[in-house]
Amino acid sequence: MAFQTPILITNFKCYQESTGARAIELAKLHERVGSELGVNTAVVGMALDLPMLAMSVSIPVLSQHLDGLGWGAYTGLIPVEVARSVGIDGSMLNHSERRISDSEIARALERMKALNMLSVVCAENNEEGKRFADMGADFVAIEVPELIGGNVSVSTAHPELIAEAVRIIGPGKVIVGAGIKTGEDVRKALELGAVGVLVSSGIVKAADPLAALRELCSALKA
Repeated sequence: MAFQTPILITNFKCYQESTGARAIELAKLHERVGSELGVNTAVVGMALDLPMLAMSVSIPVLSQHLDGLGWGAYTGLIPVEVARSVGIDGSMLNHSERRISDSEIARALERMKALNMLSVVCAENNEEGKRFADMGADFVAIEVPELIGGNVSVSTAHPELIAEAVRIIGPGKVIVGAGIKTGEDVRKALELGAVGVLVSSGIVKAADPLAALRELCSALKA
C-alpha cells in the first residue's frame, strides 16, 4: 500500500476516546468521511488496538512506533515483522512523545522498506527532517515541540518553517503536525507545499469529532 496524497493522518494516542471499541468507531468515521469527500485518510493506533483496526477498515493503519527487530526473544517491544504479520501498513517513528535514536530509526526503516511498509518519521526541525529523508523515510512530519497539543498551529505560528522544510527535505515528502485544528490550518500547509497533515486532539478530543473531521478533510480538496 502507498499513501495517496494529500492526506490527513490522525494519531489516536492513548486517549479514552480513541482506544478499544472507540478506536474502531473513529477509524470507520475516517474511512466514511474520506470516501464521501473523495480524500485520503489514515489512522495511527496504539499497539493493543492495531490488529482489530487493520481488520475493520480499508484505509491505511499505522503503528505509533515500531522496533527495528525481527522475530525473537524480545519483551515489551513491537518488532516490524510482527506488525506486518497482523496487517499493519506502516508506522510513525520518533514522535515527540516517543523519541528514539537515529540508529533505531535507521534499523526500523530498513526493515519496513523490506516489507513494503509506509514510514512517517517525526522531526523537530528541518535539519532532522532532511537527515531522516536521507535515511529513506517515505514522509517526514515536521512538529514544532512547543505547539503540540496546543491551539496555535505551525501553519499560523511558523509558516516559513513549512516552506523551508519543503525546500530542504524535498517536494512530496513533508507532512505538517502540531496544533492543526482548522480547515484553514490544513489549506495553509498545503499551499506552502506540504502533502498532508498529522493531527490528534483536534479530532479525537473535539466536541464533535465527525464535524471536525469533515472540516479538516474538506480542506484537503481546496
